Amino acid sequence: MHLICLDLEGVLVPEIWISFAEYTGIAEFRKTTRDEPDYNKLMLYRLDLLSKNNLKLPDIKKVIGTMEPLPGAGDFFKRLRERTQVIILSDTFVEFAMPLMKKLEYPTLFCNSLVTREDGTISNYKLRQDKGKKSAIIAFKSLGFNVFAAGDSYNDLEMLEAADSGCLFRSPRAIRESHPQFPCADSFKDLDNIIDSFLAG
Repeated sequence: MHLICLDLEGVLVPEIWISFAEYTGIAEFRKTTRDEPDYNKLMLYRLDLLSKNNLKLPDIKKVIGTMEPLPGAGDFFKRLRERTQVIILSDTFVEFAMPLMKKLEYPTLFCNSLVTREDGTISNYKLRQDKGKKSAIIAFKSLGFNVFAAGDSYNDLEMLEAADSGCLFRSPRAIRESHPQFPCADSFKDLDNIIDSFLAG
C-alpha cells in the first residue's frame, strides 16, 4: 500500500503568513519555515508581532478567507487522490486551515492548534505532538504503508528523511543546496512525474 504525505503551505496553498504580511503591510510577517529552521522561535516571533500590532485571530481569518489554492494545485490534488491515498501533514493550525480544506474538498489533515482568548487574541500555540510530521511518517510505515513525502521548508526535512521516498517542492536555493539528496520539483507536472515513479516502484 502506498501513501502520499504532502505539506500544505507552499505546496498546495500559498503561505498564510506571507499573505497576512501583504494584507497588513508588516513585512516582518513574511518570515516562514523556509527562512527559520527553529519552529518554536518562529512562532514566538509571530506571536510577539501580533501582540505589538494588536492583531488577532479574526484578522488572520479575514485574509485566509480570500485565499485560493496555488494555480494548478486543485487539479493536481484531485488526480493524486484518484490514484492513491493522500494525507496532508502541516505545521499550520486547524483554526487557519479549515477554509482552505473546503477548497481542496476536505482532505485528511494532521496539524496543530492555537490557544486563543475570548477576544480573539492568540496567546500561544499547541503542537499535536513533538516532531509531528516525522512521527506520523514513522507511524504510517509501522502500519505497512510505503510512504512518499513532499514539502518545501526546513520543517519538512525530517518528514522527508523518515519517508521511504520524497522530494522538495519549489524550495529555496539554500534548502536545496544543503540537502542535495532530495530531488526538487518546480511544477506540479514535475511532482506528478516523481510520484508516478514512486507508485510504479
